[in-house]
Amino acid sequence: MTTLTADSADRPTMTPLTALTCPLDAQPLVRDGQSWCCADGHRFDIARQGHVNLLPVQRKRSLDPGDSKAMVSARQRLFALGGYQPLASALASRVLALAAAQSTQAPLAVLDAGCGEGFYLRQLACAAGEQNLSLTAAGLDISKHAVLAAAKQSRDAAWLVGTNAALPLEDACVDVVICAFGFPVWQEFARVLKPGGHVVLLEAGAEHLLALRKILYRELKPARGEAGLSAAESAGFTISGEVEHLHAGLSLTSNEQIRDLLTMTPHLYRAERDGLARAEAMTALEVELHAELRVFSLEDAQDKA
Repeated sequence: MTTLTADSADRPTMTPLTALTCPLDAQPLVRDGQSWCCADGHRFDIARQGHVNLLPVQRKRSLDPGDSKAMVSARQRLFALGGYQPLASALASRVLALAAAQSTQAPLAVLDAGCGEGFYLRQLACAAGEQNLSLTAAGLDISKHAVLAAAKQSRDAAWLVGTNAALPLEDACVDVVICAFGFPVWQEFARVLKPGGHVVLLEAGAEHLLALRKILYRELKPARGEAGLSAAESAGFTISGEVEHLHAGLSLTSNEQIRDLLTMTPHLYRAERDGLARAEAMTALEVELHAELRVFSLEDAQDKA
């Protein structure tokens, strides 16, 4: 697979996924000028940057849920260093392998659930373009700051502020859900996937940011392993193939970059005070990125019969 450059200006066009539903009554949304509307008259305006907020206040756990503006900006600067590129390339490769196995010639419908500022979805679009594959895509995140950043970089996908716990999408409308370092909600993923669809899950491995975690904590928590995967099975998913362990290096050469890494992760809020002080005083750090890549397939109802 051709190496991708982060946020290439030559990224191909994605077609926005339009199978949206009202977050208040789950009815289909129809585009009406610069708004999306349902039959009951609920209206959701499209922002100037092209994204739409489908997160009603009753589904918010705070006034400003998800990643802050500072976290999003820090993540963008860290992604620009290129260290996360091998992870994005591996995820894209796995999705395109699933697409190649499809019998249909229709565009691949993809949802990036917990898309952040859109890095992984844009890299998937680049890889798809190299193989002349068309995508119809949506990126959804609970952080309005993340979705705004994604929309500013590409108008080719449907960028949605929303929650994985109640996806504002029609039933059986996507072929693949990607979830990179996010929070999978398996019942919702099963609902929006077409029969036989797939979830491509990218999660932190045991050695992810190990050098940083050793600085921050006196004792390291054991890796989560396969805990929580039973929820996927309960929702009708089976694991396809073996887990793929991805390793890459990230060289931080300034105190500002180390602070960015802290800011973009939960460790900034979880770490012990003395550990944070040690990390924030450093001017260089080599860290390993370790991710586990899994593919889950949704069992077709016809296969159960």
